[in-house]
Amino acid sequence: MDRDAPLTRSSFRTLHPILLPQPLSQLPDRVWTASEWDRIRSGCQSQSMDEKWNIFAEGDIVYMHRSWTGYGVYEVQFSPVAGGRRITSAAVETDPQRVRRTTDDYDRVMIELIISRIILGEPALDLRDAFADLTGSRTTDISQQATQHGVLGVRPDRHTSD
Repeated sequence: MDRDAPLTRSSFRTLHPILLPQPLSQLPDRVWTASEWDRIRSGCQSQSMDEKWNIFAEGDIVYMHRSWTGYGVYEVQFSPVAGGRRITSAAVETDPQRVRRTTDDYDRVMIELIISRIILGEPALDLRDAFADLTGSRTTDISQQATQHGVLGVRPDRHTSD
């Protein structure tokens, strides 16, 4: 497979669709530029146990699956707006056998953090702080880093620009 070709559903060995989708009432406000959208559509494939997400796009929908289980966690619909693309709807898995669901606010931050940090390689410090506040992991830098690593993982080498 061409290393620069966008990832597709067939790029992954095991993917399981969301069983019990729930629409999110809170969505990120960010508008992603055309070049950022191109990178988002390219997707992301984990190469090690430290990388937690497999991501691909079909049309305007971005699918986010956990790398170890292949379980779908988020399906995110992007739409064109002035200046780029914005998330206009999103669904999250609510099956308790697959995910530990908390709040729409947590999922809003996670979606944007996965896109910003894992796909685009941005520092995303404000999102990481918001994540720490939502998870109560602000007690020490070490607990904050451990919690974020457990959920986000590290950024795959496929898009190295850090």
